[in-house]
Amino acid sequence: MEGKSPIGVFDSGYGGLSILKEIVRLLPEYDYLYLGDNARTPYGTRSFDVVYQYTKEAVKKLFDLGCPLVILACNTASAKALRTIQQIDLPHIDSLKRVLGVIRPSVEALPNYSRNGHVGILATRGTVASESYPLEAEKLYGVGTFHITQKACPMWVPLVENNELIGEGTEFFVRKYIEELFATDPLIDTVVLGCTHYPLLLNLILRHVPQGVKVIEQGYIVANRLEDYLIRHPEMEKKLSKNGSICYLTTESPELFNPMASMFMGGAIEAEHICI
Repeated sequence: MEGKSPIGVFDSGYGGLSILKEIVRLLPEYDYLYLGDNARTPYGTRSFDVVYQYTKEAVKKLFDLGCPLVILACNTASAKALRTIQQIDLPHIDSLKRVLGVIRPSVEALPNYSRNGHVGILATRGTVASESYPLEAEKLYGVGTFHITQKACPMWVPLVENNELIGEGTEFFVRKYIEELFATDPLIDTVVLGCTHYPLLLNLILRHVPQGVKVIEQGYIVANRLEDYLIRHPEMEKKLSKNGSICYLTTESPELFNPMASMFMGGAIEAEHICI
């Protein structure tokens, strides 16, 4: 990526590719550099301190590779690391660079979807434990505007990453977590897929949510919010190179990364190995 200033997109593994795919669909003219920390995934079961350290290392690597703007296309990293990186680390690393997450854009979109304010969040244990979604909703809209119910789905990421997208076992765990979510609050009219792996299970999820419930995928929302961010921040937009290129990096073996990444992106991918 020498001579370019790409938009960096980071995820603990593959899920962020679902965000990248939508960003590229909306903003194809920019250069992108995707980094998947597949060697250290999953992040969802790790402590706050470990997720923060791993995420900071990845962000610094993307900065070193020329990215002036990095998107944390990972709910766990956004929940456990984003605020500290923004408030504590960026002023020391480079005050002109920026790091954005996926949780705030998703919460900002809730009024466009929910009619009654009852929202369900399906996410990893780490994201649920962080309370980031209810805290962000309270900060944006005040106490009581949205009634948010969270449900951890620990089996969904392993199923996706093992390409078990259909079958009795997968359907059992999809049905199980959704039923438990709605048993807690039957009034939920909107469900946020709070993990970027989950869109690959969308067909099964739609089969088991009650009729009329809206299911929000984050890729479309994040892409639109990024477009809006670049309009509002022309000083950042001017720094970004525009050659329509995408480069993929993984901390694991590219031979392992490429087939799964190709499934997420809907086309052949050839990644490079990197150490962070």
